Amino acid sequence: MPITVTAPRGVLTPAGEREILPRLTDALVEASGLTGNKTFLSFVGGTVHVLPPEDVYAGGTNRPVVMVELKLPSIGLPTPEARAAFVHAATAVVEELTGPGHERENTWVNILNAPDGGWGIGGRALTGEQLVREITGA
Repeated sequence: MPITVTAPRGVLTPAGEREILPRLTDALVEASGLTGNKTFLSFVGGTVHVLPPEDVYAGGTNRPVVMVELKLPSIGLPTPEARAAFVHAATAVVEELTGPGHERENTWVNILNAPDGGWGIGGRALTGEQLVREITGA
């Protein structure tokens, strides 16, 4: 379940650049209700893209937006409440890891779902049912 963070250079603190993915991973695991599930945790990865500030736009203008994008199977975060919990937690993580002056409205969180069988690891396309069996050990 890839998490992609895109931020203008200098918006995340140096420590924030290193800590954001582990913290967002924890937020996803918690919002999923799977704290302590090592199999689920092993399915979460991501990247941090730090771009020159002049390369980040919103509303057609240069703006210091931090974007968090989560891609997961359609069974992931299945309820509006679970999705809202991740959005809230991810926004809080960004707020804690940015420098002074970062405004909350400049944090965008986006959740994308892959169709059943459209998510995989190691060359295996996994359905929701298969993922549930792997995560639960059934």
